[in-house]
Amino acid sequence: MLVAVSRDQRIRYKPNELAAVIEHKVSLLVIVGRAPHPELARSFVDTLRTISAFVAAHPPPVTGKVYRATPAELESNRHAPGRVELWYPKH
Repeated sequence: MLVAVSRDQRIRYKPNELAAVIEHKVSLLVIVGRAPHPELARSFVDTLRTISAFVAAHPPPVTGKVYRATPAELESNRHAPGRVELWYPKH
């Protein structure tokens, strides 16, 4: 299964882009957070287990928001995984 990744947090408010996600049954992950790209990439890799579980549990079309670990979690473990939250479809 292929998964699309984006930083565009407004994508679900763009009717044509949301329609494309739905029509083509895409699993889309939106990276959330303000950090340099290398830090976001490292966080994404550190969160891969959680991301894989999310994708397996939610058949497409689906959009999830991928968050970095909290500053406190990163202070004690710089490779702490983040979390993934369902964004579309809403529960």
